[in-house]
Amino acid sequence: MIEFKNVSYETPDNKEIIRDVSFRIDDRFVAITGPNGSGKSTIAKLIAGIYKPSSGKILLDGVDITEDSITDRARAGISFAFQQPVRFKGITVKELISIASGKNISVSEACAYLSEVGLCAKNYVNREVDGSLSGGELKRIEIAMINARGTKLAVFDEPEAGIDLWSFNNLIQVFRSMYERTKGSIVIISHQERILDIADKILVIAGGKISAYGTKNEILPELLNVQAGCRFTKEACE
Repeated sequence: MIEFKNVSYETPDNKEIIRDVSFRIDDRFVAITGPNGSGKSTIAKLIAGIYKPSSGKILLDGVDITEDSITDRARAGISFAFQQPVRFKGITVKELISIASGKNISVSEACAYLSEVGLCAKNYVNREVDGSLSGGELKRIEIAMINARGTKLAVFDEPEAGIDLWSFNNLIQVFRSMYERTKGSIVIISHQERILDIADKILVIAGGKISAYGTKNEILPELLNVQAGCRFTKEACE
């Protein structure tokens, strides 16, 4: 369970991005959505420890992790998938998945993770994670890494970006399989209705504040209605 208590975040040049945000996530799937620039990705990076709050507290299973580093949070069971995955020249895909899993996995195990994200394993398992891979390929490999880690909290920043040729049904099935293995929480930053539709709860951010937070049945119909959508995201509609 991750909890924000009155969290605010300002950039080094004093631009306020998140304003006094409080929420708790302990459901299977939670989607965070809102207009561009609303603070969605900032919340994801605050969870991962990439950013530190200007004020407020962040708790993981009741333990204050506000000042913990990225490494400490990873050890505590938080995984984070970037919107733009990182390249690792000199490391093969199999080696990267092994590092993520915390053990030297076999080729067949690596192939299973790759196949689950729609990659032909034999063409990727020994490739370097470098500039020869497309953004979409890197995105799928990163999802395979998070799957291999199997942590109690996994955060994905727009996981559908760059994987247009891979069906949403496969992506959603990976999330469901991941949950069955970990029984933890999966937080997904996304605009996509098909991803929002699998969420147990939806958190709507606008102007650095929470506009709405509730079950899919409470929130999604409002988001799909233009007039109600403007109520949630005033800045985007003015």
